[in-house]
Amino acid sequence: MSHVVTLQTKIHDPAAVAAACQRLNLPPPQHGTAQLYSDEVEGLLVQLPGWQYPIVIDTLSGVVRYDNYQGYWGAQEHLDRFLQLYAVERAKLEARKKGYTVSEQSLQDGSIKLNIIEGR
Repeated sequence: MSHVVTLQTKIHDPAAVAAACQRLNLPPPQHGTAQLYSDEVEGLLVQLPGWQYPIVIDTLSGVVRYDNYQGYWGAQEHLDRFLQLYAVERAKLEARKKGYTVSEQSLQDGSIKLNIIEGR
């Protein structure tokens, strides 16, 4: 029985992945192949803190695959934080491409508020 999980969140932007990794002080993502317990998968590899296996992102399909064996091989909160920061970085990159000014505020509940203002 496999422990590999396929995540429904879509991740397509390698630049936003790299920015999220940098914010979390993780090694830069690398394209490669990883063994996830019983499955071998290819994509953009991100090594989360304390995780036995990397998460593997197929940026064409947006699919994220990982195996943390229900938290025994990696704490879910590390993946949740990575996904949150990916979304923040992706939004900031898109807003700046369109010429908007972006500021960010961390809230007490752990969420992040982005202020996007038209113009420079």
